[in-house]
Amino acid sequence: MIIVKKQVPGLSAAAMTRFVARAQRAARLRRTVNVLVTSSRELKSLNRLFRGKNYPTDVLSFPAAGNLANSIAGDVAISVEIAAKNARRLKHSTAEEVKILMLHGVLHLAGYDHERDDGEMARKENRLRRSLGLPVGLIERQIRHKTQTTLATGNTPKRKLVGKGARAARTSR
Repeated sequence: MIIVKKQVPGLSAAAMTRFVARAQRAARLRRTVNVLVTSSRELKSLNRLFRGKNYPTDVLSFPAAGNLANSIAGDVAISVEIAAKNARRLKHSTAEEVKILMLHGVLHLAGYDHERDDGEMARKENRLRRSLGLPVGLIERQIRHKTQTTLATGNTPKRKLVGKGARAARTSR
């Protein structure tokens, strides 16, 4: 189910539903994924409530737990404002950015965790985003940013990018 609280220019709820279904098939995720497309304010509230982080982010994933996990993979929440800001910076459409965030969230719900999996999720995201016709993926651009900052300064960046693709809770893969 797609819940649209904030419209995405050029991307209808029906188009989002079709894209999430394609992303799920590509990730081999057969259980239901719910997506909330909303404001930065709501993402900030969710980030604070579930992760203890008092700032907005671009995407959060909430894997289902208990008996629900048999039929529901979980929920993905996306900030349209942060997606639009990142899209402008990266010179692609907000619709493409929202799709990138949906793919990222679906991969987390499929059990991938880029913070712990030694590049497995990054490789999968890169392969799937190319097959789905999307520009540079979320993890790939974070790696590029980190590499460019390190090369330019000799130091690893300590600040997180805006909306770094956080997720609220994880289950082991």
